[in-house]
Amino acid sequence: MKAVQFREYGTPDVLEVIDLPVPTLQPGRVLVQVKAAGVNFADTMRRQNKYLVKTPVPYIPGSEVAGVITEVSPEVTRYKLGDRVVALTENGCYSEYVALHENEILPIPDSVDFDQAAAILLQGLTAYHCLKTSGQLAQGETVLVHAAAGGVGTLAVQLAKLMGAGKVIATASSSDKLELARSLGADALVNYTEENWSDQVMELTGGKGVDVVLEMVGGDIFKKSIKCLATFGRLVIYGRAGVEATQFDPSILMQRNTSVVGFWLPRIMQRPALYKESVKELLNYVGVGKLKLIIGERVPLTEAKKAHELLEGRQTTGKVVLIP
Repeated sequence: MKAVQFREYGTPDVLEVIDLPVPTLQPGRVLVQVKAAGVNFADTMRRQNKYLVKTPVPYIPGSEVAGVITEVSPEVTRYKLGDRVVALTENGCYSEYVALHENEILPIPDSVDFDQAAAILLQGLTAYHCLKTSGQLAQGETVLVHAAAGGVGTLAVQLAKLMGAGKVIATASSSDKLELARSLGADALVNYTEENWSDQVMELTGGKGVDVVLEMVGGDIFKKSIKCLATFGRLVIYGRAGVEATQFDPSILMQRNTSVVGFWLPRIMQRPALYKESVKELLNYVGVGKLKLIIGERVPLTEAKKAHELLEGRQTTGKVVLIP
């Protein structure tokens, strides 16, 4: 089978297409023929060894996969040949086949295609739990979604409305991206490349500030976002796309009883009931048309380098998926 790996850390050039044997099944596992694999910023951070945990080499990236079961070990009773399944796993999905434990996989509803299933997992779960679990979003509250035209952002705008947010303020770097956020349900738009974007946010809330912020850049964006929080507001950090180290005086949180909360999806996955129920809810939203997925790029598996270049160059809108 074809797979994509890196043997050293660095730019997208370190990604290489290799030939590997199709995995041999261990007890309790199924073999999945990959139909779509998600591409995420976490993959690019892994490639540079800048992820939250050290990345061993050689390494096959990819944590999101949707496909068809082509082989089942005798111990597996919940799935059969031909089942359409989706999984969020640690790595190895940049390949034509992947072996997964039956506890990792979930069935794909008939109304959801492979691209959609692969596209919803990491970013959908991140948006969902940043808002609901870490952000504790309550009915009628105001949400500020940064990078609202990105993979997490496009889903966060929609999920915030589905969860009952009273107002969703979306930020992005261009008018086209802002209009996309508006089409997905954003109530107000702010271009965060403008120096006074935080003042605009405060004006949009009548000086009150926002109740929940989803933030993944750091640096100046982080500092200004804290100043946009309402009393008892929560800022949820779910990434570090910026290169600038972020320092701030925590006493600023005392002024309005605000909170900064960190979010890392693997911790959610350690709670199977919480993880699986939220996946089912997200897939249902997609299947019934309540959640629109923006798949901006479908890139052949053998061109994974291009996918990383597009993602890091901020040249994408919505999700990037690899197609073997």
